[in-house]
Amino acid sequence: MRKPTHALRGAALGGVSAAAAVAVAVAGTGPAHAQTHAQAHAPAARTTAQAVPRSTPAHLVPRELPPHPKSDWYASDVTEGLPETAPFCVEKTLPSAGATHRAFWTEYDTGATQIVVRTGTVEAARKLAAAAEQKIRNCAADWQRDYPQGTASWRDYGALTAEDGAHVYGVHTSYPDSEPGIHLFGVGRDGRTVTVVAWGQMGDYDQAPLADFKRTTATAVVKLYHP
Repeated sequence: MRKPTHALRGAALGGVSAAAAVAVAVAGTGPAHAQTHAQAHAPAARTTAQAVPRSTPAHLVPRELPPHPKSDWYASDVTEGLPETAPFCVEKTLPSAGATHRAFWTEYDTGATQIVVRTGTVEAARKLAAAAEQKIRNCAADWQRDYPQGTASWRDYGALTAEDGAHVYGVHTSYPDSEPGIHLFGVGRDGRTVTVVAWGQMGDYDQAPLADFKRTTATAVVKLYHP
C-alpha cells in the first residue's frame, strides 16, 4: 500500500501553510530545519501574492494566531483565489471565485491558513459554511478509508458567538511509523462572507491550543463584513 504522503505530512501539519504555496510538507521540528524553512519560503510569499481589492474583507494577522511557545508567527500577503494546496479536510469545498487567502507559519512545524470567500448572497454563504463544516466532520472517516492502516478521529468543540456564527472542530490523524497530526478548524460567517481557519502541527489533542484557537476564530469572523 502506498504511504500517504499528504496524510503523514500535510495531515500531520493540519494542511499547514508554508509561505509560498500553502505547502503542507514540513518534515522537521528542530530549529535548524525551521530556520531553513522560514528563510526559503518567506521571500516567495511576498513576491507571488497579487494585489487584492480594497473591499477585500480583513484577514487575520500573525499576532492573532494562537501563541507558539518557541517561535513568532509569520504571514504571507493576502492573495486572491485559493491556495495552490488546499488545507487538509476542506479540499474541493471552497470556490476560487470571491476567495482570498493568507498563509501563516512558524519556525517549527506549526502552521495555519485562513481562507475568506465572499459569496453573492447570504443564502449562498450559509450553504458554503454548512458544506465546509460537513467536510470537516467527515474528514477523519474519509482519511481512514483512504489509509486503513492509520487511525483518525474528530471532535466537535462547539459553536462560538461571533457575528452570524462560528464553529470549531478538531481532527487527529496517525499512521504507523509517522508522527501524528493534530488539526483545528474554525468556520464562521458574517452575512454573505465565509471564513475557514485551519491550524495544525505534529502532535495530539492535548497539544492543541484550543482556547487560543477559539479566540482566533472569533477574531477572524468579527473582521469580516458585508454590505
